[in-house]
Amino acid sequence: QVQLVESGGGLVQPGGSLRLACVVSGFSWESGTIAWFRQAPGKKREGIVCVGSTESDINYADSVKGRFTASKVKAENTVYLEMNSLDSNDTAVYYCAADHWYCSADGVWNLHWDYWGQGTQVTVSS
Repeated sequence: QVQLVESGGGLVQPGGSLRLACVVSGFSWESGTIAWFRQAPGKKREGIVCVGSTESDINYADSVKGRFTASKVKAENTVYLEMNSLDSNDTAVYYCAADHWYCSADGVWNLHWDYWGQGTQVTVSS
């Protein structure tokens, strides 16, 4: 059974940083893909980072490129999301998801992702 558990959310001031973690169990790291999504109140879900099974297969949405960095630590079964230079537009519930898509696939964010975590709230406010 595949399980994803996010953690690390919280309240942070504008310009600050947070690191989210997604612990994954029951999932094949060799062929699988982990993605981070977020959903702000009243807005559609947005895909922001995709981490594939190879180091070169990684994709960032324009909204987070240069500010967010994802890393996969297989020994910990964890994908981290380091978020810097946060602003109020980053306030959302952040989810990780798992499936077997290539991050370079067109419209990868709109594909059906089989497995989801419960989400962790990130609030950017002074």
